[in-house]
Amino acid sequence: MQNVPEPVRDLLAAVLEAIDIPYPAAVGHEKAHDRILIERVMHAKIALRAVLDDRDADRAGIAWTTKYLKERLAENPPTSYVTSDQARAAVAAGKTWAEAVALPVGEGR
Repeated sequence: MQNVPEPVRDLLAAVLEAIDIPYPAAVGHEKAHDRILIERVMHAKIALRAVLDDRDADRAGIAWTTKYLKERLAENPPTSYVTSDQARAAVAAGKTWAEAVALPVGEGR
């Protein structure tokens, strides 16, 4: 990106990380995916609003807001569902589709 200050670029990268999570492999995994995505989008929206409304001026500015967003994203990782990439890799390794999309015991059940 040209002419974009590094703190802004870091914030934009964190916002992209928030919304660009893997697609679920099966219909039954959509609820977990959507719950995680909604939470992550909410935190991205809060961060963007703080910067745009200049509410982060009393802190360390954009860098502090970016750090805060990354911390919230770490609390909401896209891990409680099987992604389409994970399922395709499992099928390529010899599993059936049903085996590939089955959640490990204790996750999402």
